[in-house]
Amino acid sequence: MGDEVYGVARQRFDVADAAPLLLDPQGVVTGWTSGARRLLAYPASEAVGRKLTDLLAAEDAERVPDLVERCRGDGGWTGLLTARRRDGQPVKVAARITSAEEAHGGSRWLMLLSELADAPGWDMSRTVLEQMAAGAPVGIAIVDTDLRFVWSNAALEQFGGGPAARRLGLRFADVQPGMDAQAVEAQMRHVLETGEAVVGYEHVGHVRSAPLRETAHMLSFTRLEDDRGHPIGVYYTVVDMTDRHRARQRLALLDRAGESIGRSLDLTRTAQELADVAVPGLADFATVDLLESVLRGAEPVPGPLADSEEPVELRRAGYRSVQDLAEAVIEIGEVVAFRAGTPPFRCLATGRSWRDERLDPLTRDWTTDSPSGRRATFRELGLHSVMTVPIRARGTTLGITTFYRRHHRESFDEEDLRLAEDLVARAAVCVDNARRYTRERDAALVLQRSLLPHRLPEQDAAEVAACYRPADELTGLGGDWYDLIPLSAARVALVVGEVPGHGIDAAAAMGQLRTAVRTLAALDLPPEEVLAHLDDLVARSAREEGAEPGTVGSAGTQFVGSGCLYVVYDPVDGGCAMAAAGHPAPAVVLPDGSVMFVDLPQGPPLGVGGPPFEAVELPLAEGSTLALHTDGLLARGENWAVDAGRERLRRALERAGPLESYCRSVVDALVPDRPYDDVALLMARTKRLGTGQVAAWELPSDPAVVADARRTATRQLAHWGLEELAFTTELVVSELVTNAIRYATGSIRLRLIRERALVCEVLDGGATAPHLRHPRTTDEGGRGLLLVSQLTQRWGTRFVPDGKIIWAEQALADLPE
Repeated sequence: MGDEVYGVARQRFDVADAAPLLLDPQGVVTGWTSGARRLLAYPASEAVGRKLTDLLAAEDAERVPDLVERCRGDGGWTGLLTARRRDGQPVKVAARITSAEEAHGGSRWLMLLSELADAPGWDMSRTVLEQMAAGAPVGIAIVDTDLRFVWSNAALEQFGGGPAARRLGLRFADVQPGMDAQAVEAQMRHVLETGEAVVGYEHVGHVRSAPLRETAHMLSFTRLEDDRGHPIGVYYTVVDMTDRHRARQRLALLDRAGESIGRSLDLTRTAQELADVAVPGLADFATVDLLESVLRGAEPVPGPLADSEEPVELRRAGYRSVQDLAEAVIEIGEVVAFRAGTPPFRCLATGRSWRDERLDPLTRDWTTDSPSGRRATFRELGLHSVMTVPIRARGTTLGITTFYRRHHRESFDEEDLRLAEDLVARAAVCVDNARRYTRERDAALVLQRSLLPHRLPEQDAAEVAACYRPADELTGLGGDWYDLIPLSAARVALVVGEVPGHGIDAAAAMGQLRTAVRTLAALDLPPEEVLAHLDDLVARSAREEGAEPGTVGSAGTQFVGSGCLYVVYDPVDGGCAMAAAGHPAPAVVLPDGSVMFVDLPQGPPLGVGGPPFEAVELPLAEGSTLALHTDGLLARGENWAVDAGRERLRRALERAGPLESYCRSVVDALVPDRPYDDVALLMARTKRLGTGQVAAWELPSDPAVVADARRTATRQLAHWGLEELAFTTELVVSELVTNAIRYATGSIRLRLIRERALVCEVLDGGATAPHLRHPRTTDEGGRGLLLVSQLTQRWGTRFVPDGKIIWAEQALADLPE
């Protein structure tokens, strides 16, 4: 539409009057007014009772049935018609048909007619259009094909753009700053091009004011056509849906809180989840501060804060901001001290929420200090409205949550406060659950760490490092463990195991199992026999508790189904023997850096019954690294493949380095900070005793050889510089060799090993172990082993395929250098 037409439209807006008439549902005229008489020149006596089709030109009379149907479906119709005057002359009219029920409560139709000028386009009376939209509670407007305003009602003013006269001739984008003009105009063009009405188009925008206010509108668009069906503009309505939109937003925020808060049982993470949900949906800046006792998992002890003059200290557990507020942000984990009498202080003391729509901009924040050494004012931080809500669970205050808005947003209202209280109430349950879990987890972790080795024993068989990582808070602390046990003849036992279940019961069962393994290891049994005795012990304990084999119970039966890997390494010859009970086989990193996995037969888990355990023996080159681990190192979630886990472990083990950092790097590469399952990794880099540290002699089974054996041992001690031990060693050699000659058959081997202790061993072919006796004063014999036990640090017997070995150790630590 050109400027000339706009001029005509403006001139004629106050000239013509409306011509209303009433129709019944069949389209018969039942009411005739003076305006209708003036327009069409019919007296009421001739018009009333006639059908509307008699008053229209023939081509438009054919459209009446369709119009009636459209009115019934849509509640009204707006468009152009050609009416027929009494003298037969046609006249162009703008018509608006609406249900008369809106005004009179009857079941009739109200038709408003307005004569159009000869000029094309919208040349229509303002009075007619205002009557057509009179009393409408929604904004109504008409734009032409260029999307310029032709007319609008007074109700549209509430949606921005000023009075109707100011909009006339302007584009939509110029007068509707609260809406996205591009999106709305795209809807209008779609209606103009296709003729398809758009109903219920929702648009969310912001009113350009200070502070910025979010609004929501529902718009509907209908194309207007001339008598030839050509589009001449768009008729649209606007309904304010801000309240409904905000209600939906609040429900969505609470739904998101239910999904996002409490996904873990970690206190700090739960507090941070609360802050993350609140920003930016409810606030621009949110902080979560908890009492120190709550973060430790203890019950919060309410104090007499109401009359206190001292600041109350909390610890920052979470915060979130839409912008950088470096001056206001106290980092997570830092202490936050609120001054007495401040709103947060009162909130903690009373357990009631507090809201301020307009903060005093010159007020400094409520803490006693800030990271920068000064307290910023709320104006400097850009904050103008605040809510403080206590975090309460089971009638106890655990901390506070504070919500702030910056100047660009509306102030908090009562609805916002109720939403914040609902949000914090949901989070408080999760915080309390996390607090109670933290207490139980810390107790279990303290118990488990007290039962694990505080430091691994010093020995010369291998360089050893270990790493333990507990499971995350959702899975719970498990029962993984490891151990290093020195054995006779400089050998060591390397052990890792896993107890099923989680929590304190699993930790206690792990302690019992580890103690049992150490006891069995002291008997110097082969790995498969250690596991066999351990299996019997677990099964017997389960039977005493009344549990069926293969079940997992509590307390005494908790370790049924446990896994264990037992490895014995001998630094003298590099031999390694191992057996497994329901546990992954170890990996071996060879000196050249290549990685292999031991082909170890898997025995059944402890206590469930099954075939006997089998051991594997293999030689290890000096500098090889054994990697014993629990299955948590390979697992990634509940569903995992052993082959894929081994390949990941292989890649991690190929990056060798110093053993301590090497062990940690393997765990870091394969396991997250909060793994799905407990992880224990024990790594041992093998060593060999030098040829100068071991001396061995084959002796005939002849009593005369005892004196030679004593002299040979004495010369070897002199060679090692251990003359101080000569007397005791002669006695030990004499007693052990004499017993071998007297009670056993076959050849005898004497071996001395110098490590951290001096070991004297005698091998014979006998199958019976000697027993320590306590002879009476009148007995002539039986005092040899008693003397050996009194003069040496420890002694014992172990069986080997060739017979048995009786050994005794003397400490070297107290000898002079």
